[in-house]
Amino acid sequence: MAKKRLVVGISGASGAIVGIELLATLKAHRDWETHLVITGGGEITISQEAEYDLEAVQALADVVHPIDNIGATIASGSFETEGMVVVPCSMKTVAGIAGGYSDNLLLRAADVTIKEQRKLVLVARESPLSTIHLRNMLLLAEQGVVILPPMLTYYNLPSVIEDLNYHIIGKILDQFGIPLKEFRRWEGLEQTRLSF
Repeated sequence: MAKKRLVVGISGASGAIVGIELLATLKAHRDWETHLVITGGGEITISQEAEYDLEAVQALADVVHPIDNIGATIASGSFETEGMVVVPCSMKTVAGIAGGYSDNLLLRAADVTIKEQRKLVLVARESPLSTIHLRNMLLLAEQGVVILPPMLTYYNLPSVIEDLNYHIIGKILDQFGIPLKEFRRWEGLEQTRLSF
């Protein structure tokens, strides 16, 4: 049985660890194959924020593509994938995708994902958001792109940073129907009668 393929992009926004932990999580799913592409900014962020070196991050992926290899498999719509995740996704990358400016492999792979009408998830990372950022994301959302900012969640009572990371990873994987046991879903509140 052929493996399902997922393209994972890491760009130069803060939060590289979420992309790294996503790759580590997908490594345990033997029916999935990950194709990784990292921007130059992403490499810098990994070196600043993560306890992994670049080679260790690359080792978590099944296939690694150089950012300047526009002839890579993931640059073509005829190469079948289930979609793509950019995590974290910088506003520069958002702008490049929104403008169809495919001057590197990450942007080209995202452009292909949109044109082939496959699932594209952008874990967009910036705060506060400018009008330009919001317009670019609206344009992409109107094309069916999933904008999934790594928002902090407290209802799952996180006690360590990993709890926050896994919550975001769980939301990303949900988009592709991949289960994550560490993902704690909201189960609702019991209805209580208020007396006044």
